[in-house]
Amino acid sequence: MATKIFVNLPVKDLNRSVEFFSKLGFSFNTQFTDETATCMIVSDDIFVMLLTHEKFKTFTPKEISDATKSTEVLVCLSSQSREEVDEMVRKAVTAGGTTYNEPQDHGFMYGHGFSDLDGHIWEIIYMEPSAINQG
Repeated sequence: MATKIFVNLPVKDLNRSVEFFSKLGFSFNTQFTDETATCMIVSDDIFVMLLTHEKFKTFTPKEISDATKSTEVLVCLSSQSREEVDEMVRKAVTAGGTTYNEPQDHGFMYGHGFSDLDGHIWEIIYMEPSAINQG
């Protein structure tokens, strides 16, 4: 079985976050969803647990960072094309997110990103297949 990753992110308003990420094309596993949490499906092996602050606090003794003021993690997802990168960022901004920089074109790699409703940074990248297979 492949290793799966579950990224856990605190959100201020779970329903609003579900609506936001639904507009970006993500779906959710209802088996792991209630009024305090939901499991957003990114791929067969990648999931994002969106947790209310109260629920998130049950997993850590530390204070929850305010992602609008400081950065603890950058979530980076690959995409199939440069156009897909731009489309995801456009959808995020239309749904209420913001961008924090201009697109970055490094020739073999193209990326752009957005901040979600809680300030978490999501980088979206496209890497030329020839760059991935050299190594």
